[in-house]
Amino acid sequence: MTARAAAAAETADKILAATKQLFTENTIAEITLADIAERSGVTVQTILRRFGDKDTVFAEAIFRLGDEILTQRGRAKPNDLDDLLANLVEHYETHGRLVLKMLGEESSTPAIQQVLVSGRDYHRRWCERVFAATLQPLTGSDRTRRRAQLIAICDVWTWQVLRTRLGLSRHQTQVALREMLEPLTRKGEKDGNDIGLHVSGARPPLPDQRALVGVVAPRQ
Repeated sequence: MTARAAAAAETADKILAATKQLFTENTIAEITLADIAERSGVTVQTILRRFGDKDTVFAEAIFRLGDEILTQRGRAKPNDLDDLLANLVEHYETHGRLVLKMLGEESSTPAIQQVLVSGRDYHRRWCERVFAATLQPLTGSDRTRRRAQLIAICDVWTWQVLRTRLGLSRHQTQVALREMLEPLTRKGEKDGNDIGLHVSGARPPLPDQRALVGVVAPRQ
């Protein structure tokens, strides 16, 4: 890469990083090119020369954000409850508030609607992958119900209730999610390893844990 190309790539990175920062602070539809230029330390003309228009800047920033999320969540180890929960909570600690903000603006910002549809689809497929050993023995309505429960418990809105609304620490949020998931990832009341799911220190569920399952369903 030539020095000129490297400088151009660095400028593009600064513009996109500034755009992602602004996403977290402002209503997305109200962010202007002038806002992005001021935050990134370049001129509006530089942004237009590099990207063409605001929609292209937004699309590229969202694409990079999505790529970061896919890379991070893709590292979760299937059928290992502790690992996949550590991965999920790390994701929500890093990106959860921005995702919730985008969901709040979904109806008024067409530019992010398809991204959120794709995100919901990815979350469903992620749950099917990491809980494959739990779902594999099930069929019909049993599988459909269990899949729905796993998706709901792992949804960003469940994390938001535990972490933000109820004020649990990061660690306690992960423990709470584990307590909700653990009864569902066992075969009956047996240890989760009976169905191939690794549950460290498996223990019988508390009597009231089942009442927590499915409290917060994913927003459709």
